[in-house]
Amino acid sequence: MGTRRLPPLTKGQVSIYHPAMRAVSPVELAVVVSIAGSVLAASVPTFVRHVHASRMTEAVDGLSKIGAGAIAHAQGKELAASFPPPAELTPKDVPRGVAAEDPPGTWDSPTWQALGFRFDVPHRYAFQFDVVPDPSRIWFQATAKGDLNGDGILSTFALAGERRVGEQAVLIPGIYIEREVE
Repeated sequence: MGTRRLPPLTKGQVSIYHPAMRAVSPVELAVVVSIAGSVLAASVPTFVRHVHASRMTEAVDGLSKIGAGAIAHAQGKELAASFPPPAELTPKDVPRGVAAEDPPGTWDSPTWQALGFRFDVPHRYAFQFDVVPDPSRIWFQATAKGDLNGDGILSTFALAGERRVGEQAVLIPGIYIEREVE
């Protein structure tokens, strides 16, 4: 029995056959497929979780910027004027499952201007700023709402700060989070 010969290659063809190659047995193929499946099963959920977490940084970073703007705004002002007036949810409709680009003027309200806060790029969260005066203190709450997966159920992130009579404005430690990867 002689060596099996393949037909000659024509111009432009490339041979993938090598005399030392052998066929893969069904058991070897099953082992390779099971290992690849195990690697995917372990890594895909982690990857998805990290993608969602990276999208959450927009909310946390936005709230941090609003908080810093509110603290800076309070410097040298009377207690009642420490923080700018409330601003309703901006944009009014929370982006659903996509990054949304705002029409011109969305962030031009006096409150967002005073806080130095705006988006010039598409984003996934809407933000709100509330102020509650009290005779002994004034406090604010900045809120971010998002719908990362587009199911209509919102994630909520909130940061608060206050200023008491005779004291400097401070952020209240911690961020409230409800349904973080919604």
